[in-house]
Amino acid sequence: MTEAAPITRALISVSDKTGAAAFARALAERGVALVSSGGTAAVLRDAGLAVTEVAEVTGLPEMLGGRVKTLHPRIHGGILARRDRPEDMAALARHGIAPIDLVAVNLYPFAERVASGADPAACIEAIDIGGPALIRAAAKAHPDVVVATSPRDYDEILDALTATGGVPPALRRHLAARAFAHTAAYDAAIADWFATGHAGADTTDTAELPATLTLVARRDLTLRYGENPHQAAALYHTGATRPGVAAAHRLQGKALSYNNLQDADAAFELVAEFDRPAIAIIKHANPCGVAEAEDLATAFARARTGDPVSAFGGIVAANRPLDGAAAAAIARLFVEVVIAPEITDDARAALAAKTGLRLLATGALPDRAAPTRQLRTVAGGVLVQTGDAARTTAADLTVVTVRAPTDLEIADLLFADRVAKHVRSNAIVLARAGATIGVGAGQMSRVDSVRLAVQKATETQPDMLAGCVCASDAFFPFPDGVVAAAEAGATAVIQPGGSMRDGEVIAAADACGIAMVVTGLRHFRH
Repeated sequence: MTEAAPITRALISVSDKTGAAAFARALAERGVALVSSGGTAAVLRDAGLAVTEVAEVTGLPEMLGGRVKTLHPRIHGGILARRDRPEDMAALARHGIAPIDLVAVNLYPFAERVASGADPAACIEAIDIGGPALIRAAAKAHPDVVVATSPRDYDEILDALTATGGVPPALRRHLAARAFAHTAAYDAAIADWFATGHAGADTTDTAELPATLTLVARRDLTLRYGENPHQAAALYHTGATRPGVAAAHRLQGKALSYNNLQDADAAFELVAEFDRPAIAIIKHANPCGVAEAEDLATAFARARTGDPVSAFGGIVAANRPLDGAAAAAIARLFVEVVIAPEITDDARAALAAKTGLRLLATGALPDRAAPTRQLRTVAGGVLVQTGDAARTTAADLTVVTVRAPTDLEIADLLFADRVAKHVRSNAIVLARAGATIGVGAGQMSRVDSVRLAVQKATETQPDMLAGCVCASDAFFPFPDGVVAAAEAGATAVIQPGGSMRDGEVIAAADACGIAMVVTGLRHFRH
């Protein structure tokens, strides 16, 4: 391969025609002969450029409604011939095939067709065959052939031609890597569509857990570092449309860190659980204060009171457009990130002086019932599970104690249960009047989580303990956790049930005179 081999003949056949005419004109002005097909050829001719149709090269017209255009040795031979091998070049000469030095191709918009709600037949027609074949051939032949898969590639190629008269090897390799990534992502979208039954065919796979998981993610943001400064990190976007931190618009503040992104995601998913205006304050992936109220400012004040020490330097999420009153209250506390569906002008003005604060607008709340996949790496593999979209309602509760909870207690029990779903196990949440007063997270024993939650409440709101409720993300293995909560002032407990000692646990609740309901639904979060 010559250090910067020139381009004498280019094949341009693009679905996205942005910039194609200008690119082709720049090539033609450098003496490059143009070959094209179908709609692209028409666009280039309309721009006054001389174009040879692919049909003229192959000796065959486009056929099968455009399904077959470029799949021919006169095209692929011109791309794949190795210029440094005399036998390859002799074969081209013997069959009258001219080399092709540049291939500019992008693909039928399959993902867009699927997203539009088109029927399976229309989506199948949007599966490109010739395009990927051309791209892969050109990328394989990158020592001799330049491949462009996006309008963003055009200027890089033209700049190289201007500077050196050719395209140097490093850029060819870079463009080839982009090309293979492009076709891999395209094929992954098609494979996922088929594997999950969306093509209309029978499948033994499920939408959530197909037999082969095809995952393609685009790097959107290179981060300063990961959880610690010695770890490299980046944010990749999978193309999922769920509103949240990955696609949020940063309105102000410093670049987001790895830990910021994790905590902001945890906070935003938590507040989406609530129907009333709600605020969640997250620290190290755990809620330190959550509250719902008639307005966000009140909810923030109550959430902060739940653990004001831990709230310092935390992440704040709102499930309503952030207004000026709530923003003014938040501005009095040092926080790293504020995330909400929208940020009003008054809110932006109230937070403008906090130049280091990352302010994120997502455009909408995530649908808490929508199916999601959660992935976690293990040595040699990936664990995949469906997201925890289950949600307990009052109709799902079974009273197992002599005393039944009051309506107010039921409201608090459901609130606490929804918070506990987002707390690292073992999780205990103490709540009263729609706000957390103490959270016990990540302890190795459930009774220790109870004691930690009681300690937090004792430090911040001791007057709220009497009459509070207690939520547990999993069953109580022994009565001690229930007894500790009751002794602290809890009057009602919500838990999944299912322990071998459920009878002892319920008896302990009766002995303490408190109400207990079971849900049959565990919410471990490791």
